[in-house]
Amino acid sequence: MPIPTALTQRLGLAHPIIQAPMAGGGDTPALVAAVAEAGGLGVVGAAYLSPPQIAETVTAVRGKTGRPFGINLFSPLPAPVPPKDFAPAIARLAPYYAELGLPLPTAPGPAAYTFDDQLAAVLDSGAAFFSFAFALAPAAAIAAAKARGMMVAGTATTVEEAVVLERAGVDAVVVQGSEAGGHRGSFAQPFEAAMIGTMALVPQVVDAVGVPVVASGGIMDGRGIAAALALGASAVQMGTAFLTCEEAGIPEAYKQAILGAREHETRITRAFSGRPARGIVNRLMTEVADAEVPGFPLQNTLTRPLRTAAGKAGRAEFLSLWAGQGVRLARRQTAASLVHRLVAETRSAIDRLGG
Repeated sequence: MPIPTALTQRLGLAHPIIQAPMAGGGDTPALVAAVAEAGGLGVVGAAYLSPPQIAETVTAVRGKTGRPFGINLFSPLPAPVPPKDFAPAIARLAPYYAELGLPLPTAPGPAAYTFDDQLAAVLDSGAAFFSFAFALAPAAAIAAAKARGMMVAGTATTVEEAVVLERAGVDAVVVQGSEAGGHRGSFAQPFEAAMIGTMALVPQVVDAVGVPVVASGGIMDGRGIAAALALGASAVQMGTAFLTCEEAGIPEAYKQAILGAREHETRITRAFSGRPARGIVNRLMTEVADAEVPGFPLQNTLTRPLRTAAGKAGRAEFLSLWAGQGVRLARRQTAASLVHRLVAETRSAIDRLGG
């Protein structure tokens, strides 16, 4: 039975469940389409995709489903100040590259494409939902997406950020609590000042804005969905729960790390990308001090060849194991099975409260 909310009615969804964008390959076209076919909203994390790759990915999604889907980009950020010499940053990673028999990375060069290039591909994608994170998207980008009929959402980690997003014209706000896996979406406050838990943050944002709120961070089952709805959210966005689905594109070693992790075994780090992100503690996270790495996306570029090779070799100690604090609740299943189970659990939780 559908669970109607303002957001599901706007997008034509059966269920208020959004599969979080997971830039880097986790959200394959098969995963996005399976979530859409099950009545939720699958989202393509396109932040690291070139315009041709975005076009290829959304074509694959549309070939598997006629249901609405979404797409996500990182908002453009000021270019980080590069170190005067990349040699120390490369030297800190050298032992790990040597262990996998890889040549050392070279100093990062300029990006091959811009946010505007990506946005052009997004506007032609046929997506029903466009979300952004890391900063306030340019006003022209928000207007262009809305002109194409897309529902536009920004990511907030504080009430102040949510208010800024609403004033900028977004149709919904994704509220990212501190439990969330992956990169933090903070932009109006320092990261350290924006570590508010999901259950505390959602009702405060609901009271402060008039647009639908999407709860994100640490939600892994129907009990979490029911709680978010009770706090006023119109939907939830879930990432870690979908990473262990059969259709997810992450390495098997990554899936096993999630399935074996416990709630206290994640922390925030800059070691892999240069930007604060929550992941499962492993060797590289422990040995590379955050203070010693260049900013995002420079460090992300330096570690990418290492992470790619580690995934192929099954070496989880060198992977960015992004995951939220609800890891103990992760299960191996198909995406459709997960969505159906989540809906049943949500109904059960609501019924228990009513009975």
